[in-house]
Amino acid sequence: MGQTELTVREAVAADAQRIIELIAMGAVAPTDPDLDGLPGTAAALVEIAATDRSAVLVIESDTRVVGVCQLIIFRHISHGGALCAEIESMHVDPTLRGGGVGSVLLASAVDRARTLGCHRVQLTSNKARGDAHRFYVGNGFTATHEGFKLVFG
Repeated sequence: MGQTELTVREAVAADAQRIIELIAMGAVAPTDPDLDGLPGTAAALVEIAATDRSAVLVIESDTRVVGVCQLIIFRHISHGGALCAEIESMHVDPTLRGGGVGSVLLASAVDRARTLGCHRVQLTSNKARGDAHRFYVGNGFTATHEGFKLVFG
């Protein structure tokens, strides 16, 4: 049996439903996909794609989207105004975890950040995600900060 071909590309509006499904499968407590948010997600993908640096990346296995992450590039007021990258919403189909799909997607996001001149890549991960934390450490990340959120509504 041949090796599965993995391809990383920028997401397009037509990927919105699958991205919503992946996010739902990757939630700390898996939920049903919120397809009511489909128009907003599709519009967000179009808007993000129109930016100069930030992107939503998807990884395909034999043309099926099996993972997603958002790469956000911003200018820091510290570090001499250097560019910084943040990875958000990284999700891989649970049936494919541990097979290298996430590492390929993460490496692609990191390579893009490096190519764009970022001085670092950072991310946060829910405290309940021990497997994800081991994954990030195994891919060269170090847990250096404590994260906080203030959610409206």
